[in-house]
Amino acid sequence: MFSLISGIFTSGTWEEKSDEISFADFKFSVTHHYLVQESTDKEGKELLEDVIPQSMQDLLCMNNDFPPRAHCLVRWYGLREFVVIAPAAHSDAVLSESKCNLLLSSVSIALGNTGCQVPLFVQIHHKWRRMYVGECQGPGVRTDFEMVHLRKVPNQYTHLSGLLDIFKSKIGCPLTPLPPVSIAIRFTYVLQDWQQYFWPQQPPDIDALVGGEVGGLEFGKLPFGACEDPISELHLATTWPHLTEGIIVDNDVYSDLDPIQAPHWSVRVRKAENPQCLLGDFVTEFFKICRRKESTDEILGRSAFEEEGKETADITHALSKLTEPASVPIHKLSVSNMVHTAKKKIRKHRGVEESPLNNDVLNTILLFLFPDAVSEKSLDGTASTDNNNPPSESEDYNLYNQFKSAPSDSLTYKLALCLCMINFYHGGLKGVAHLWQEFVLEMRFRWENNFLIPGLASGPPDLRCCLLHQKLQMLNCCIERKKARDEGKKTSASDVTNIYPGDAGKAGDQLVPDNLKETDKEKGEVGKSWDSWSDSEEEFFECLSDTEELKGNGQESGKKGGPKEMASLRPEGRLYQHGKLTLLHNGEPLYIPVTQEPAPMTEDLLEEQSEVLAKLGTSAEGAHLRARMQSACLLSDMESFKAANPGCSLEDFVRWYSPRDYIEEEVIDEKGNVVLKGELSARMKIPSNMWVEAWETAKPIPARRQRRLFDDTREAEKVLHYLAIQKPADLARHLLPCVIHAAVLKVKEEESLENISSVKKIIKQIISHSSKVLHFPNPEDKKLEEIIHQITNVEALIARARSLKAKFGTEKCEQEEEKEDLERFVSCLLEQPEVLVTGAGRGHAGRIIHKLFVNAQRAAAMTPPEEELKRMGSPEERRQNSVSDFPPPAGREFILRTTVPRPAPYSKALPQRMYSVLTKEDFRLAVKIIDGDA
Repeated sequence: MFSLISGIFTSGTWEEKSDEISFADFKFSVTHHYLVQESTDKEGKELLEDVIPQSMQDLLCMNNDFPPRAHCLVRWYGLREFVVIAPAAHSDAVLSESKCNLLLSSVSIALGNTGCQVPLFVQIHHKWRRMYVGECQGPGVRTDFEMVHLRKVPNQYTHLSGLLDIFKSKIGCPLTPLPPVSIAIRFTYVLQDWQQYFWPQQPPDIDALVGGEVGGLEFGKLPFGACEDPISELHLATTWPHLTEGIIVDNDVYSDLDPIQAPHWSVRVRKAENPQCLLGDFVTEFFKICRRKESTDEILGRSAFEEEGKETADITHALSKLTEPASVPIHKLSVSNMVHTAKKKIRKHRGVEESPLNNDVLNTILLFLFPDAVSEKSLDGTASTDNNNPPSESEDYNLYNQFKSAPSDSLTYKLALCLCMINFYHGGLKGVAHLWQEFVLEMRFRWENNFLIPGLASGPPDLRCCLLHQKLQMLNCCIERKKARDEGKKTSASDVTNIYPGDAGKAGDQLVPDNLKETDKEKGEVGKSWDSWSDSEEEFFECLSDTEELKGNGQESGKKGGPKEMASLRPEGRLYQHGKLTLLHNGEPLYIPVTQEPAPMTEDLLEEQSEVLAKLGTSAEGAHLRARMQSACLLSDMESFKAANPGCSLEDFVRWYSPRDYIEEEVIDEKGNVVLKGELSARMKIPSNMWVEAWETAKPIPARRQRRLFDDTREAEKVLHYLAIQKPADLARHLLPCVIHAAVLKVKEEESLENISSVKKIIKQIISHSSKVLHFPNPEDKKLEEIIHQITNVEALIARARSLKAKFGTEKCEQEEEKEDLERFVSCLLEQPEVLVTGAGRGHAGRIIHKLFVNAQRAAAMTPPEEELKRMGSPEERRQNSVSDFPPPAGREFILRTTVPRPAPYSKALPQRMYSVLTKEDFRLAVKIIDGDA
């Protein structure tokens, strides 16, 4: 057995094992509690006749007299291992004396029969009283654990003198004079009134709206901090660990136990239970929207998307509306036009005063979300950058990958923060529904007027982001395509002569490497993007029939004949020449065609497509249909290639599109020269190969006249419809990852100011937990609540650190060394159950704690400030003063020890112990009496 080192009861690892037994038709739970001990040799564990049990040996050890966190039996008796037998059901209790005696006698017999030297306790009376009686047996010795528990403290036992009398009468020592009694004392003082150290956190002013701030907070900024002091009490424990009877006086008349003179001070703080925290409340209230069932129309009344004059609409007017000429007004773009146009459809059914959001708040939000609307110029889709956002290459910025949210400088992220603030401060669920309707109308306005959406990265939807962000990116792709097409039409109307891409391709000197990667081609890296086309040839003809297409370019013979017939066609849609490659049949240079880019897709469309393909089954017909569906992009590229390279063959296409499927070998011809001979790969020669079928089907049509792979009009309408039908609950589900992402960034930002190591670890755990939960399509509510609870706990922890720093005045320290000591002390208070005060009442932290108590006492007694200086004098002067520096102790603990022979004078001298705790409404004695052989 290892000796008990100081603090092991708190810092060590405790384990327990439980089981249930039945005794006299009564169920008991048996729990073995033990401190995990270092491995020792088996010889050390053997029971020797002259060795008393470990629990009796530990009795004289004073290193762990008042453990700040331990089982009550550990605190009362100083045990490292014990067994507790208690009623299994919480409502059951052993109340009668006869049952108690039966249990104790049974325990005694069991210990004697088994030779067990571990103390065994039985819990009696109601559980809230924590009453235990027990026994421990060893070779020639026996320990009785007795307990007294009273509601009212008898006057004669409120001080050390009375407790010494009890202890001496209990041990019944036959010797005269009695051996000296060793004493350890701890008094605990509670500070509840912090007085001048008020909590600095002020709740936001929800009526403020100045300079883009709502509720005293900028949009896009989450609030932080506790609304109440998260530290409710400070407990000061003053300890006298080694005293001897006779050197100290403590009776009902006088006491030497002055807390200022105590050699040991230790402090713990009591945290306020569930303090109200702004960030936690923000996220929690937003999460509550996820459980709502109402649609936007049910919340706001009649639909905001109804057209004007619906009450007069009639089927007879349909034809006249189609045939009547009408001019298309082109409004000058401005803030007033944008916002007013988007809002007027809502206002026709609902008065301005009925709107959940007033105009000032709404305009502030819309200008925050769409900063490009401030300019009178055309919108270019570039969003203003926020200097407070982390750099795009930083770890914090890339959190959206792990959380499946959205980048912190994106429109989706800002929208989430705005909805969160609106929900908390401005209109709740109705405000959220109102802002969402405005947002959807703004999206339609931008689509119809070819204005790019700001705050979104260019390119196809980022599948690492949330679905709503992908939908907005898809809409932006549609706007880009539509805008490029409309600009192409304007250009063609103003051009007098046509410029052919074939001519432009010849003028360019740039050549691409011969070994083009097929994966690069599939991404369309060599094709121009739609918005870079500016000549008349880049116009799409969506509705041309196949016959018209053939007639338009004399291509009717292209399908009937082979390469010779195709060679007579005029080349179209050339990008530039492909290095030194030439066509196999006629030796003409091989040109890379202008191709359509693959259609961008969001994750729900990809999933829908995969389900359709999976449902086609494994039959030959299903496999053929699946292959045709997947070869739409291949067919388009083949048609573009045929148009750019008249007279080409499938081999020519494969050499460009998939070089690995064209195998070249060096062979010797008839004349003995070494020449390269090429052929298609084995997979290209499989009968009914899809590439061969597609090549035979493909017509020489340039990309500009092909049916679009990506129908931006249809896809945009699908996105707008998807946005319009979202309920607030759906919206909250989409944006919750963004809100959690923002909350984690806010917590990290605030923690960096405090530098608390334990908080850093918790934040890493939150990020890891959130990454696992949020990557699932529909995370469980319980798991989401756990994440929000963790964030709130971290917020409270940081608030506690700030509260303690304010109370201990770490920023006011002039000496750097004292400041570091105080900051270390505050950090320990947050992380440890109890912290030792260096220097006790004479140390720097001790003086601050003393002053805190003095100020609280002065306020309680309404003492004038000038009296404080008098009381800060010598101990004698303080005693003479009517107001004490400290309140009466909230708890007084005494441990009395001695070594005497029992029960006879010639018995072996064994240690005896008594623990006592006194509070206002509780008095408890825990006595440990050891008897030897009589």
